[in-house]
Amino acid sequence: MIFAILAGLAPVLVVLLGLSGLISAAETSMTAASRGRMHQLEREGDRAARRVNLLIADQERMIGAILLSNNVINIGASALTTLALSTAFPGPVGALIATVVMTVLIVIFSEILPKSLAIARADDVARALSIPTYWVVRIFGPLANGAQWIVRQTLKPFGINLSMETDVLAAHEEIRGAVEYHHSEGLVESRDRHMLGGVLDLSEMDVTQVMVHRKSISMIDADLPSRELVAAMLESGHSRVPLYRNDTENIIGILHAKDLLVAMADSNAAFEKLDIPAIVREAWFIPETTSLKDQLNAFLKRQSHFALVVDEYGSLQGLITLEDILEEIVGEIEDEHDSALEGVRAQPDGSVMVDGWVAIRDLNRALDWNLPDDDAVTVAGLVIHEAQTIPKVGQTWTFHGHRFQVVKRERNQITCLRISPPQDAVESQ
Repeated sequence: MIFAILAGLAPVLVVLLGLSGLISAAETSMTAASRGRMHQLEREGDRAARRVNLLIADQERMIGAILLSNNVINIGASALTTLALSTAFPGPVGALIATVVMTVLIVIFSEILPKSLAIARADDVARALSIPTYWVVRIFGPLANGAQWIVRQTLKPFGINLSMETDVLAAHEEIRGAVEYHHSEGLVESRDRHMLGGVLDLSEMDVTQVMVHRKSISMIDADLPSRELVAAMLESGHSRVPLYRNDTENIIGILHAKDLLVAMADSNAAFEKLDIPAIVREAWFIPETTSLKDQLNAFLKRQSHFALVVDEYGSLQGLITLEDILEEIVGEIEDEHDSALEGVRAQPDGSVMVDGWVAIRDLNRALDWNLPDDDAVTVAGLVIHEAQTIPKVGQTWTFHGHRFQVVKRERNQITCLRISPPQDAVESQ
């Protein structure tokens, strides 16, 4: 009798455990599949990849339906086994044997084995199981939504408000985390890490974080004689220079070196014949709240590489160029007129002399440091923020794994700092 019962139960268990294993493999593969590869395959016409993308698009509904269907199958299989073995072994012995047997079978053949296979070949398994998973979601999806509604209503009194539209992990943060992980594993070089991070940061940064401050802008007085104006243009070393009249806040236009060169050629280098106002281009003013991503798009759309940044009152704050934004992605772009690591000078003792105006992001990239730039743009600003005061020459602070010493100060502005590792780190070497 016992053998007859077990013989009749075995085929049913094989089918139920097989279905449970397939559903477990589908759950793991769908969550572990590469979204980038699935989207690429969909663009190439792969229907299975398209189904996977549709399922992943509503991941909460998919996981809920899979878990619900898997539990129904496992509970059903356990109930049948308990009923059959209780008949063969009356009393609690049958239930105990059924519990042990089903625990072993479910854990090994319905969980560990299929999920291990799914993790090893996530993309292929997800595509292979996309059709059965689609129908599981169609059948059990409404029931899963009902279960999720009950969960939300249960958690609301405890102040936990879950939204079906809430994205657990933003796409940008997911990409950033993947880059950081592969960098730590040595698979992504530091330069590539900075480039990918720079692209992701464009929408989170505004133009004030990379612009040239108004104190550092090279300007030319538009009322200068032509010869002196050309000399000032050459001395600036820039291809585009703002022209002002009477007051540096009164920008009348932008002088382009190429336009000036053409005008000089037309006049046979006769300075008295140069008509500077005729070649001055209109200045482009942008608000300081503009994000780098929006400004990059504006540069490309307008086919202009130079803009002046103003605050809400119209006061000049600085200037930004297309090169400034590109440097946030690819790092410092140097030409024959640039100095490598301008404002940063390494010292024989291992410390670094840094001008106060140097941007924290540039310093991090140049020296592979990790100083925070959330509360300050420049190194001087970081020291003032951390010290909560205007430091005096000679004062020293240690924070963020480095020692900062004020070397020079002009009025209330820190102009030079010596940055070195903390003293205890130096002594431990």
